[in-house]
Amino acid sequence: MQLHISPSLRHVTVLPAKGFKEFIKVKVGSKRLSYRMVFYCLLFLTFLLRFVFVLTAIDTIDGERKCSTLGCLGKKIGPRILGKRLESTVPEVIYQVLEEPSEQTEIQRPESPQTLDEFIAEMKDGRPDAKTFAVKLKAMVTQLEERTRTAKIQEYLYRHVASSSIPKQLHCLALKLAHEHSTNSNARLQLPSPELVPALVDNSYYHFVLASDNILAASVVASSLVQNFIRPEKIVLHIITDRKTYAPMQAWFSLHPLTPAIIEVKGLHHFDWFTKGKVPVLEAMEKDQKARSQFRGGSSAIVANKTEKPKIIAAKLQALSPKYNSLMNHIRIHLPELFPNVDKVVFLDDDIVVQTDVSRLWDIEMNGKVNGAVETCRGEDKYVMSKRFKSYLNFSQPLIAKHFDPSECAWAYGMNIFDLKAWRNTNISHTYYYWLQQNLKSDLSLWQLGTLPPGLIAFHGHVHAIDPFWHMLGLGYQDNTTVSEAQSAGVIHFNGRAKPWLDIAFPQLRPLWTKYVNFSDKLIKSCHIRAS
Repeated sequence: MQLHISPSLRHVTVLPAKGFKEFIKVKVGSKRLSYRMVFYCLLFLTFLLRFVFVLTAIDTIDGERKCSTLGCLGKKIGPRILGKRLESTVPEVIYQVLEEPSEQTEIQRPESPQTLDEFIAEMKDGRPDAKTFAVKLKAMVTQLEERTRTAKIQEYLYRHVASSSIPKQLHCLALKLAHEHSTNSNARLQLPSPELVPALVDNSYYHFVLASDNILAASVVASSLVQNFIRPEKIVLHIITDRKTYAPMQAWFSLHPLTPAIIEVKGLHHFDWFTKGKVPVLEAMEKDQKARSQFRGGSSAIVANKTEKPKIIAAKLQALSPKYNSLMNHIRIHLPELFPNVDKVVFLDDDIVVQTDVSRLWDIEMNGKVNGAVETCRGEDKYVMSKRFKSYLNFSQPLIAKHFDPSECAWAYGMNIFDLKAWRNTNISHTYYYWLQQNLKSDLSLWQLGTLPPGLIAFHGHVHAIDPFWHMLGLGYQDNTTVSEAQSAGVIHFNGRAKPWLDIAFPQLRPLWTKYVNFSDKLIKSCHIRAS
């Protein structure tokens, strides 16, 4: 650009370098005005250059293929005005290669570089063309991606195996307690004592139900509940277990009373309703296990799937956990029959820890609903609190798609308020078993493995959402939750594979559970159960 000023200072001419046939001529009336005009022109050009520089920088950040700023637009239009053509610095052939579908044979070619250093060295030595560069880069990245996927799946499989086994320390504890039950009269006390039996059906008490065959886990739930309760003398904790665990469980709570709370330990064989006639839950479990063995290949078949994402495979492996096939996990659907004289209970899983006074749960107005639960479709933790019906039910099945909305919010088992009085006026249990039969008829294809999907269906329309404060989930399958966040919740749930009594538990979260274990107890010490 050239600037010409006439000798008389009455003409100021601004002439571009090329591309314009005309020039800008400014006439002024006096010398005073001409100096001012020169100053303004120079000032304008200064700001113009700065503006162009800023827009160019923004365009560089945006990238070549996006055009979201005026700078990008000017970059494309400007060269055309000047008779030039703008070309991308990235050859088009690279985009073509990267967008082509990957072939398995190409991914596993032996000549593909194994590391970034090998790739750089090969490119420097061979100086290949753009297409060869893109092919080798894609092969290397795809191969590394497949290795990462395989490693993740192996990790999930090992965690599944670890979580499905019984630690020798817990097995030791059960054996020692069984021995105590057979040799020590103090380990065979009636629970509760005869004078406290009327409280078991007294609705002025706070009734809790815990179904478990894990003695140590049950002791932590009970201890945390009683220690944080404002009026522990009003607690009635009904512990339900199976026949093989009944004697050790009774021995533990006989030798470790939680006075003044009232503890009842009963085996399923003690319930008249459960021992007479056909029990739907047992029939459903038998058919379900038979169908699984016939139509499912277990963990090997799940891991062998090459198309599903690792997180999907992890969820399927978790659903294969013995916990989900345990009678203790199915028995909650029969709470009205198990406790015919109780109006309201709070059902607790054995992998939770109570951290606050939960008597306030009885103050929640259920509005005629049966199940008070925390919804899992909203919350800050998008990994845990992003579950909807489509996360559990198979909406490719017409039977599911016809009756349910995939975007409907799911809820969680683990800490639930059940209004048994309202429940008895519904057909929830019948609905539960009807859909179990439909799932068996469809070769277990209506939902993911586990007990929550049929629960979502059975309690559909009968759920009252409660504050998430009462139930923090996910402490057993992801470690994104900080200790401070977990401590601020009323009840924390170690749902997932990394149970706090296993070696694979997350070390920063495990102390929230171990604080309720008395490691100085002689039985705990003799079985080498340690805090870490």
